[in-house]
Amino acid sequence: MPSGLKVAVVGAGRVGQACAFALVLRASAGEVVLVDRVAERATAVATDMRYGAPLSAPVAISAGEWDDVAGADVVLITAGVNEKEGGATDRDDPRGRLKLLDPNAEVYRDIVPRVVAAAPDAVIVAVTDPPDPLADLARSLAGHDRVLSTGTVIDTLRFRTHIAAQLGVHPSAVEGLVVGEHGTSQVMLWSSVRVQGAPLADALHLCAVDQSLDELRAQVEREVRYANIAIIEGNDASQFGIGVVCARIAEAVLRDERVVLPVAAYREEHGVTIALPTVVGREGARGVLVPSMSDAERGDFERSVETLRDAVASFG
Repeated sequence: MPSGLKVAVVGAGRVGQACAFALVLRASAGEVVLVDRVAERATAVATDMRYGAPLSAPVAISAGEWDDVAGADVVLITAGVNEKEGGATDRDDPRGRLKLLDPNAEVYRDIVPRVVAAAPDAVIVAVTDPPDPLADLARSLAGHDRVLSTGTVIDTLRFRTHIAAQLGVHPSAVEGLVVGEHGTSQVMLWSSVRVQGAPLADALHLCAVDQSLDELRAQVEREVRYANIAIIEGNDASQFGIGVVCARIAEAVLRDERVVLPVAAYREEHGVTIALPTVVGREGARGVLVPSMSDAERGDFERSVETLRDAVASFG
């Protein structure tokens, strides 16, 4: 990675720390700067990472103030109330992460103008839950379209991982996609799941899985949709997976890779930021692909769109 490329992480809580650590370990950028409302925390985190950094490829990791965000090519915003603090850990609450929208919208109203003032050309990535409506708010506050949310990248990885675990194969062999909201209305596209090109039903038979397709589907749906809650129940925060995802998104932007990832970008025809396979490059979203869906999946996707429209409408 060229040394001149810079990523700023705003928020040095559990998720911000995981993002910064992944950026350092993967050498995603030449420079990583951490900004937090508690300056001492950002300094401590950056110092701790700096002691291990000599064992990785060269990356300058530091803590800073808003002026130090200047020149950032990508800004990851992770600040805000997390799921445990905000009480968004009830599997029976259909709002899910959307319960955190009001308090975290206030955080974004404070942070985004500061980011734009310091780094007007940066691609902004909303990581804070709920990321999709917060990306819509960030886009409005920033006054440009270089805004993404992490979308359903982590959900897609969870989907592939849990299917692979049931089949006893490596997740890289599973082709699967989750679209829509990063939240309870997300849509798992079972109709297009393949295992190295083979339909899932065939793979289930060949792998001698003692479970019907419907049983596997129900189990995976539960595990993926509520993966964050299961992690929080054991470790207070879901952080490491999303940390690696954020590093990967940053790399795609910094390198102008034009890789296709299910991040969320603003879709004019839907009027909201929502996750679909998106070409990610130096300007953020360079194009969006619409995957094939069954009629039922299409209906579920439209309901996910409506869920996000209702959430965004609360901004007035």
